[in-house]
Parts: sequence; C-alpha cells; structure tokens
Amino acid sequence: MLFDYQPGRGQEHPQAFLGDYRGILMSDGYTAWHTLKGATHPGCMAHARRRFADALKARKKQGGPPAQALKFFDQLYRIERQARDEIPDEGETQASYMRRFRQKHSVPVLDALKAWLDDIAPKVLPDTKLGDAVSYTLNRWEYLTRYVEDGRMPIDNNLLERDIRIFATGRKSWLFCDTVDGARASAVTYSLMLTCRASGVEPLAWLRHVLTELPQRPHDADIEDLLPFNFERHA
Repeated sequence: MLFDYQPGRGQEHPQAFLGDYRGILMSDGYTAWHTLKGATHPGCMAHARRRFADALKARKKQGGPPAQALKFFDQLYRIERQARDEIPDEGETQASYMRRFRQKHSVPVLDALKAWLDDIAPKVLPDTKLGDAVSYTLNRWEYLTRYVEDGRMPIDNNLLERDIRIFATGRKSWLFCDTVDGARASAVTYSLMLTCRASGVEPLAWLRHVLTELPQRPHDADIEDLLPFNFERHA
C-alpha cells in the first residue's frame, strides 16, 4: 500500500510516478490516469454501481430504474463470488479459469445491462442522479467491461478503496496538513501502517521492532528486512 503526495491533479504527476509502467492500472474516472498509454486500464465497477445506489436513495419511492440497474450489478457480483468458490480444471491457471467463467456467465449479464442502458438513456434527465449514473456507466463501458477479458483483473478496486477511505476519514478529522513536508510524512506513515494491515502485521509491534532496530544500523545499510511484509521473520 503506497500513498504519494503531489501538489496538484495534473497528468504530469501520475506520469512521473508510474513512468513507463506496462501493467494493469484500475482507476476511477480521473482522466489523467489514461494518459499512461502503456498501461491496461480497466474501470472500477463499484463506482458505477454506487451511482445507481445513490440514485435509488434520492427517489421518494423505492424501486424503479435504479433498482433495476442494481439487479444487474448484483448478478455480476454474485458471479464473481461463485467463481471464487469454484476450482479450476486440472492444468488450468486461476486467471484462465476466471476469464472462461466470466465469458460464460458475466458477458450475457453485461450485454443485457448495456441494452437496458441504451434503452433508458434517452428517457432520463441528464442533471439527475439517475442521469448521471447512466451517463457515467455508458461513457466508461469499454473500461468497466474489460475485466471479463483478463482473469487477472478484479471487477472493482474496493480492496484498496477501503484503505484509502481510512486516510480520507482522517483528513476530515485533522483538517489537512499544514506543510508540504507534513503531507509527505503523513503519506509515508499511512503507507507503512496500511501495509502492516495488508500483511497481517500488528502495527504497534512492527513499530517497536523498527524503532529498536533502525538506530543500530549504519546510515547506508540495506533496511529492506525492516519493511512490514518482512516482519514475521523477526516475530
């Protein structure tokens, strides 16, 4: 888990940070990410689903088109859960199995959702919650459906967004950073603590070990063994 502070939201920042990265890069609708031409860009299905959930909450009466849309999303997520419970055929990789399972089960649901979106799009007002949800999903359809072509891709980025939410919630409490150095220090601290959590390491125990061990090392020593994901060998 890595948080990185940048002074703005220009495309030069992700370009400098990721350089010539050639892997999978799942993101929200922030257009700067798509200037990284070497990366493969799947979209986060949870972002689309959330917009329809917000549209449903905004209705005086439950049901209607937002509820219809959510049924499609629920089917897609049910398929993902089923896929995780199945065992690949002998000699088949997990990625190839996931792609095969999604092609068989997810693609028909996506086709039905796309037909429903195309049908309802001319009928909804663009400046409503529902209009926003429909427009967002159609505009990002190419990216949102890319996961069915590659079994390595997740359907959404919720695993990381749960950790990002911790930082966002904290920022509302302590109301931003006073200096650039403070912002960078905050990013480093959150990166280390959430890496501990992702690695199944108790943060306080890791800190005790690092703060005891680090002063004993030469200033130019290799300290990779002190990173959170290497901690258990010391525990």
